[in-house]
Amino acid sequence: MTEKEPINAKKELEKVADQLQKTEESIKEMTLDKVAAAPKEESEPQTKLSMKEMAAKVNAVYLTPKRSIMGKDKFNEAFRKDWEADKQYVQFIAENKEIVGESIELWTKPYGGIAAEWWEVPVNIPVFGPRYLAERIKGAVYHRFFMSDTVREQGSGVIYHGSMSVDKTIQRLDAYPVSEKKSIFMGASGF
Repeated sequence: MTEKEPINAKKELEKVADQLQKTEESIKEMTLDKVAAAPKEESEPQTKLSMKEMAAKVNAVYLTPKRSIMGKDKFNEAFRKDWEADKQYVQFIAENKEIVGESIELWTKPYGGIAAEWWEVPVNIPVFGPRYLAERIKGAVYHRFFMSDTVREQGSGVIYHGSMSVDKTIQRLDAYPVSEKKSIFMGASGF
């Protein structure tokens, strides 16, 4: 039998402190550019019917906010043209990719001076709603981070284990335009 070496608590604490400091440094190195550069996870649309078949089968559903709260801030008139375009109603199909089939509930406040609005959006059917709502749903993504198992050694003999990295960008909610026509008024996102 071999004897166990006594554990030097001070050395162990220093190792742990060094590893924590290295982890903090790797998190600080994480920038929005690195996060945004992560590949987007591919997924299949939940709606099996074509857009035309779906629109023909379902009566038009027009969404209105369930609740509105007006703040005390004033609207900046420099954004009036953008606001007029964003509040136009567009037809889209919303999908909840995290909890399939469950309706989407969210708040929107696209501009200062505009009321904050609570929306309940049914999924997998064509609905009419403001463009800013469809774009807010389309923009619901999150980034999955992971610790890589790399080992780095610095000149002073300190060894670091692991670093924080972005694995992929995952679309949590999604919205697809029902109209298959391309329009110069619909922008890059299709809305």
